This record gives sequence, C-alpha cells and structure tokens, in this order.
Amino acid sequence: MTIEYDEKGKFYTDIVKKLPVPVVIQTATHLMRGLVHVRDGERLKNELERDEMFLAVTSASVYSADDKVLFKAPFMAVLRAQIIWIMPVDEEDQKDLSE
Repeated sequence: MTIEYDEKGKFYTDIVKKLPVPVVIQTATHLMRGLVHVRDGERLKNELERDEMFLAVTSASVYSADDKVLFKAPFMAVLRAQIIWIMPVDEEDQKDLSE
C-alpha cells in the first residue's frame, strides 16, 4: 500500500476495493436482508472476524416475525454482538426473498 502526503500533512492511501455480498442476518429480535461489502479476494467470514463493533449493511431491510418489512434503509450499522447467524444469499435466492 502506498501513502502520499500533501503540503498540509494529510495522507492518502490506496482505495480498498470491496464487493457487495447479498446476505440474510438474524439478530436476537429481527431478520434483516441487505448487502455486506467484503474486501476483494476475501470471504464473508473474514469480514465478520474484523475487530469492529458494528457491521455495515447497505440496502438494508428489517422484517417482522410474520415476514413483513418494518423499515428499509440505504445504510445500517448492525451491532456484531447481536448477530445470531448470517448467511450469504445467491442473487436468484435474493429475488425470491424480496417477492
């Protein structure tokens, strides 16, 4: 990785490329669907093992127990400690889930 500095001392690094992975997330109280962005060449598991308190989810939808959409958000930060399980979903399965 290269680091460049400008005249004020601000530094710039290479951009980290991430790929969106469609997922289903079960927390203690809700089911969520959305995209988790994983570094290019890594697995979803690697993203989950990062030492960060929250997991970023984009295009997020939160569902009730009877599978009705409670709300949608372009971005949601999910507390990792609340995640019971997470599962990657194929694009075809994602279409089935959103219908």
